[in-house]
Amino acid sequence: MRSRIMLFVAAVLLLVLPSVNGQFPRACSSAEVLLSKECCPVWAGDGSPCGEVSGRGTCQDVVVSTSPLGPQFPFSGIDDRENWPVVFYNRTCQCQGNFMGYNCGDCKFGFIGPNCTVRRTLIRKEIFKITAAEKDKFIAYLNLAKRTISTDFVIATGTYEQMNNGSNPLFTDISVYDLFVWLHYYASRDSFLEGDLVWRDIDFAHEAPAFLPWHRFYLLHWEHEIQKLAGDENFTIPFWDWRDAQQCDICTDEFFGSTHPTSNVLLSPASFFSSWQVVCSQPEEYNRLRTLCNGTNEGPLLRSPGRHDRSRTPNLPTSADVEACLSLTDYETGPMDRNANFSFRNTLEGFANPRSGIANRSQSNMHNSLHVYLNGSMSSVQGSANDPIFVLHHAFVDRLYLFLSIFEQWLRRHQPSLDAYPEANAPIGHNRGYYMVPFIPLYTNGEFFAPSRDFGYDYDYLAEAESVADVLSRYLEEAKQIWQWLVGAAVFGGFITAVVATIVSLACRQKKRAMSEETQPLLMEAEDYQSTYQSNL
Repeated sequence: MRSRIMLFVAAVLLLVLPSVNGQFPRACSSAEVLLSKECCPVWAGDGSPCGEVSGRGTCQDVVVSTSPLGPQFPFSGIDDRENWPVVFYNRTCQCQGNFMGYNCGDCKFGFIGPNCTVRRTLIRKEIFKITAAEKDKFIAYLNLAKRTISTDFVIATGTYEQMNNGSNPLFTDISVYDLFVWLHYYASRDSFLEGDLVWRDIDFAHEAPAFLPWHRFYLLHWEHEIQKLAGDENFTIPFWDWRDAQQCDICTDEFFGSTHPTSNVLLSPASFFSSWQVVCSQPEEYNRLRTLCNGTNEGPLLRSPGRHDRSRTPNLPTSADVEACLSLTDYETGPMDRNANFSFRNTLEGFANPRSGIANRSQSNMHNSLHVYLNGSMSSVQGSANDPIFVLHHAFVDRLYLFLSIFEQWLRRHQPSLDAYPEANAPIGHNRGYYMVPFIPLYTNGEFFAPSRDFGYDYDYLAEAESVADVLSRYLEEAKQIWQWLVGAAVFGGFITAVVATIVSLACRQKKRAMSEETQPLLMEAEDYQSTYQSNL
C-alpha cells in the first residue's frame, strides 16, 4: 500500500513540474551561443539577460585564476575542463546580492522569498531519526527526479573539438537525478590525448584539496534542485552516520534496497530502486570510443555490501578513526594529492591511515572505505552517484568536513582562515581560485571553504551542541541578574577567609618552634629531579 501511495505522489508531482537547474544551460547549447561564447540567458522575471533590469546580475567576462598548478597534469590545451569554462564560454552571468543561478533567477543558498531577502537555516537529519513520512517523501522525490527530464539543462555528449569548435552542438536531454550522476562523471573522467592515449591522473573533484568544497557545492546544488522540482523549499538531504557500523543498516527494502534473494549483486525486487538503470558507468568503453557519457541506460543498479576485498578495507570507519582524523590540524599538505601525509583532506578522503595520517595507497579508509564496502555501482568513481546511498554518504562526510559533517566538525573545531586552503600548486582544478568543474553558475573552490551556516544549512547534532562561548554567554547573562548577591557573597567570603588564615598562621608558628632542625626533610638535588608528567597530546 505504501509503495502505491509513493508512486501516486511521484505521478502527481510530475504534473506540476517547475523548471530545474543543472549543466549545461539549455539556453546556452545552440551553435549561435557556442560560437559567440556568451552564456548570459534572459531571466523571465524582467526579460533581460541575467536579470540586469532588476539588479540581479550582469553579463561579464570570465576571469580565470592564473595561479601555477601542480605537476600532476603536464599538458595544456587538450581538455575542455582546463580554465573552466572558457573553452565553452568566456562571458557568463555574474549575480549580485543574494541572487544566483545561470541567469541569476534563483536565491543564494540560505535565502528565500521573491527578492531573496529572507534568511533561513535548514537542518539535515540522520536517516534513522527522520519520521516515516519524511523517509517516504525522500524516496518519492528520488524516484521523481530519476524519471523527470530536466527542462533547463542538457549534458554534453562530445568534446568541444568533436562539436567542431561549437558549430555542431552535441547535447542531449537527461533526467534531473542522472544529471547529477553525469556532473560527477564529467568532473572525474579521464583526458583524451593524441591518438588512442588517455591520461588518468586527472580529477577535478577528488584526490586533491577541492574534494570537500566540490562535494559540498554538489550536494547543495542537488538539494536545491530537488526543492524546486518537488515544490518543497524545506526539503533537506538526510545523512547516514556510518561510524562503528557492522553492516549496511540502510540496505533494507524499507530504505534503499536489500540484496536480491537469488543474486549477490542485484537489489531486492521489493525495493523501489531495483528498477533503476545506471548511467555513466563504463569509463573504459568511453575511453576506447573516445566519447563522453551520453546518459543512456547501461543496466541495473548494482550493490553487494560486505562482499569486497577485505585486505583493502577490513572494516568500516570507527568513532576512533573519525576522531583521529578530526585531530589533524592541516587541511592540506604537499604534494596536495593522494600521497599527502598528515593532511585532513587526504585522510578524510581515505588515502591515508586515520590513526597516523600517513598516506597508504594499498588501503581504503574513511570516505573511500564506504565506496569499497558497498561494492557494485558505488565502487566506480565516475559512476558512484548512481546509487542513492551516495548522497547520504557524502552528506555525512560533509558533516565531518564542517566537512561535509566530518568536514563541518573540522571547520568548527579548527576555524581555519581561507589561507589554509592552497592558492597555488595544487593539481589542476584544485587551486583556491579555480572555478569548480563543470558548474554554471561559476563558483571557486575557496568560496565553499566555510561553515555550513554560511550556506543556510546545519546538521542536527551540530546544531544542538553548544559551543563553549555559547555556554559562557548564557551563564554571564544569568550572572548579570544576580550580580549584587555575587558581590555580597564575595565580600563576606573574603572576610571569613582572612579570619581562618590568621588562625591557621598562628597555629603553624607555634608548631614550627617545636620542631628541631635534625628532623627537617632534605631538599632534592636539582640534578636528580626528573618530571614524571607526560603529554597526552
